[in-house]
Amino acid sequence: MREHGADRLVDVPTTGRVYRAERRVRFGDVSPAGRARFDALACFLQDVSSDDTADAGLDDDLAWVVRRTVFEVRRPAVFRELLELTTFCSGIGSRWAERRVALRGERGAVIDAATLWVHVELPSGRPIPLDGQFLDLYGPAAAGREVTARLRHRAHVPDVAARRPWGLRFCDFDPLGHVNNAASWATVEEVLAGRPGLRPPYRAELEYRAPIERGAVISLATVALDDGGLAMWALEDRTGELHLTGLVSPLAG
Repeated sequence: MREHGADRLVDVPTTGRVYRAERRVRFGDVSPAGRARFDALACFLQDVSSDDTADAGLDDDLAWVVRRTVFEVRRPAVFRELLELTTFCSGIGSRWAERRVALRGERGAVIDAATLWVHVELPSGRPIPLDGQFLDLYGPAAAGREVTARLRHRAHVPDVAARRPWGLRFCDFDPLGHVNNAASWATVEEVLAGRPGLRPPYRAELEYRAPIERGAVISLATVALDDGGLAMWALEDRTGELHLTGLVSPLAG
């Protein structure tokens, strides 16, 4: 489902802007087994990204939308664990940039993430070029690494895919009237709940193809992969529109 040569999660740079913050894993962030859920981790990423751009004084710190997020979970975070989040810009394109976040916990959590953010014009949502202020602030950490906004997952849903409904909740929607990108990770948790053998270390990816709006009727389609992982699609039942694609794959070690 993902092309070869997928994005590599680069190390924390020795030069350029690096921002650090802390978050504690709370009761509402964990699964019944006490593991920090992906949707909670995505909220941490969203918050530290916003805190960084606000701290940096970026003029249009809200003019960004998520295109793709990747997690590599070597050791999961657990209830009440204190996490240090280290974030920096790890790549730049003409109208987008990749943000890395390294999460390390006092109880041994090792999680790395990368999010591709597209720079947009408000309120139209049209992608626009990165400006000089952004490049001056975040360019040195990226060190000339270029990234693409091209989606990597296959859009076609196989006929053998199993399907289940995914009910939308009022609290899933953000001020733009769309399901928030962090809340979208609940789809991954939903399909993982049916795969008790798929546990860390693993890599999880979610790509955002079209916003999910109020009134949508969503189904999740899943297929087991040969490597022991799974592929996932979130579709509108009535129109067949594809909103999200996901992939969870075991990691070596």
